This record gives sequence, structure tokens and C-alpha cells, in this order.
Amino acid sequence: MSEEEKAEQEQIRKVFAPKDWNEIRSNDSWGIFKIMAEFVNGYETLARIGPCVSIFGSARTKADKPYYQLAEDVAYRLTQKGFGVITGGGGGIMEAANRGAQKGKGVSVGLNIDLPMEQEPNPYLDPDKSLDFDYFFVRKVMFVKYSQGFIVMPGGFGTLDEVFEALTLIQTYKIGRFPVVLIGKSFWQGLVDWMQNTLQKAENNISEKDLALFTVVDTAEEAVKVIEDFYSRYLLKPNF
Repeated sequence: MSEEEKAEQEQIRKVFAPKDWNEIRSNDSWGIFKIMAEFVNGYETLARIGPCVSIFGSARTKADKPYYQLAEDVAYRLTQKGFGVITGGGGGIMEAANRGAQKGKGVSVGLNIDLPMEQEPNPYLDPDKSLDFDYFFVRKVMFVKYSQGFIVMPGGFGTLDEVFEALTLIQTYKIGRFPVVLIGKSFWQGLVDWMQNTLQKAENNISEKDLALFTVVDTAEEAVKVIEDFYSRYLLKPNF
């Protein structure tokens, strides 16, 4: 059995270990204070960062890959337009984006999540703007509240979770609309076709106007232009 399999089994045993009602109630009560602490720390830190764009993508993308270099270029260009950059603080695309932000002498924020067998925060974060979270939902609130836009590079389940979270909140008017830009037409086109042909046309689960909540582009110039054009018409402010 590999170390990863052993860790997975240990995690399962820990989750399903017998607990009495008092233990459950006590753990839940103390958990509330931990959640509150993460919210307070996040709000106090991120309220000072100024306008930023979140960049999402795979932690597995290597530095010699085109999408890594594209993410770095996007982040650099954003800083030259006055935006800072927020990422999940890890490696791959996140590292590339923070690297580009640092290169452009812009704000470089990392919202790190505590995960088993996960990488350390990347070295391109501003030391006073690197936050650690235990709870995904608290971290996602920070991304949405303090981002002026989402730029989404190719990624996995986490990346998809983040982009659909943003689209759902915009679609349901829980937050104001802000630009969501998917980079890499060849990567995203299959998903876009499925949303159009299956979700919208075949099943009527979304409307045609919902497909206009995001933009798909191929270049750093196009991505930054979408953000810049949007905010040439609207004021910059927190989303809720």
C-alpha cells in the first residue's frame, strides 16, 4: 500500500470514528469560533489590498508549459493596469500568476488552503498578504468578495468549482456581475459546447443569456482587455 493510500485510509477512519453527542456538539461549537477567526482575518487583510483580479488554474502545471507562461504574462499585464493579483497561493498556475504580479511590482495575494499532502505556498507572495485557511467555503468568500474579476486558466476540479461558484452567484444575483474570463479555447470549448447544447438547448437548465456571463479568449492581451473594458464602464468596489 502506497503512502497516499495509507493517508487516505487514515483520513476515512478519523472521519468515521465513533463520537458521542456531547463530543459532536462541543467540536461544532468550537468550530464556529475558528470559522469566525478566518473570516475576520480575511476581511481585515483583504480590505486593504485595493482592486485585484483572481487567477485560477491547475497546481500541476509545470514552469516550462505554455499555460504557466501565459498566466505569468496575464498577471504582469494586470499589474501594469493597476490591478493586483489573487491566487490560491500554491504551485503551477497559481505560482505563475503570483510570479507575474511580483515581476510587475503589483500586489500579490495568496489564499492558501490547508490540505493533506499539498504543496507549500509559492515564494512569490507578498508576506503580509499570504493567508491560510482550513475551510474552503471561507476562502471562496474571500475570492469572490475582493476580486474585480476572475481569469480562469486550464485546471481540474478545484478550478471548475471556483468558476461555477462565481457564475452561480452572478446568475442568481447574489453578487453584482463582474467579468469571468476563460483562457484557452481548445481547453474550454468542449465544456462550452456542452453547456450550450445540453444545459441550455436540450434541457433548458440555463438560459441563453447565462452563456454571456463569461468570455473565452486565447491570449493575455484579450483577457486583460475584457477586464479593462468592463471597468471603464463601472466603478471598482467589493462585490457585496
